[in-house]
Amino acid sequence: MELFSYVRSEEPAGAVKQVSGEAKAEYLAGGTTLLDLMKLNVQSPTQLVDVNPLPLGKIEVKDEGVRIGAMVRNSDLAYHETIRKRYPVLSEALLSGATPQIRNMASVGGNLLQRTRCTYFRDTTWPCNKREPGSGCAALEGYNRSHAVLGTSDKCIATHPSDMCVALAALDAVIRTQGPKGERSIPIGEFHVAYGEDPAKESVLHHGELITAVDLPNTPFFARSHYLKVRDRASFEFALVSVAAALEIKDGKISAARVALGGVATKPWRSTEAEKALVGSKAEEASFVAAAKAAMRDAKPQKHNGFKIELARRAIVRALTTVAAME
Repeated sequence: MELFSYVRSEEPAGAVKQVSGEAKAEYLAGGTTLLDLMKLNVQSPTQLVDVNPLPLGKIEVKDEGVRIGAMVRNSDLAYHETIRKRYPVLSEALLSGATPQIRNMASVGGNLLQRTRCTYFRDTTWPCNKREPGSGCAALEGYNRSHAVLGTSDKCIATHPSDMCVALAALDAVIRTQGPKGERSIPIGEFHVAYGEDPAKESVLHHGELITAVDLPNTPFFARSHYLKVRDRASFEFALVSVAAALEIKDGKISAARVALGGVATKPWRSTEAEKALVGSKAEEASFVAAAKAAMRDAKPQKHNGFKIELARRAIVRALTTVAAME
């Protein structure tokens, strides 16, 4: 870990000014990702701006939906009564991630910016286009069992690690930010960037732009939702495959659907292909199988992770079956 300066900020505008004014400054919230990467010398900020004192720690329930402050802790959000009732998929996703101790520290804003767990990204002895653009991707020819099969490029195949973000992708979340050029509202589907030619760019945020809140719409059928996570062990493990699903069912037919995937893609993966296959179909296994096939149609396996395609199909069917059985 290299030397850095540390300051605390009491209000958002001041925090934005401090970070945007220094090229290698970073925000510090829970620190559950950033401090790890600093210890590994993957990230070496010259200044940390502590945003924990900022007044961004509220969960506000409104007629139009719920506003979640960026400094709300994952554990507080997971156990919030309105979240558990209206958006169970989000509560389940949060509770499936990390450990209670980490959830008590991790913030909503920080979770949105989680960086990949790719071994080659986290080990500076290997080439990595995400860590050092133009250096190459060791995972392409290396051990890539945990890597992505959707949204990949010849520059990077790393998976996005967040459970929370998969649920937010299914819930039509909107990210609120404040930056040097003012405030923005960014739909979750536009927030994370496909890797393409520049894997180091992971979101549309500008340097110094601060996440202030996440808005969830008041969509009634989101109460009929579920998060399924398949992993190598039962706790403190990242997903091999995960599915966030929500269904609106009327007279036995699906009138609206949301399907998002984790563990298989370079960003939280909303599957509009699966949703199109579901809408208008009967809420039965044959429809779920068709949706699962549509979701994974463009998957591109690597040497060690081809199993993820069939695993994802089965997980999608299982998640949709669970949601369809809800009352």
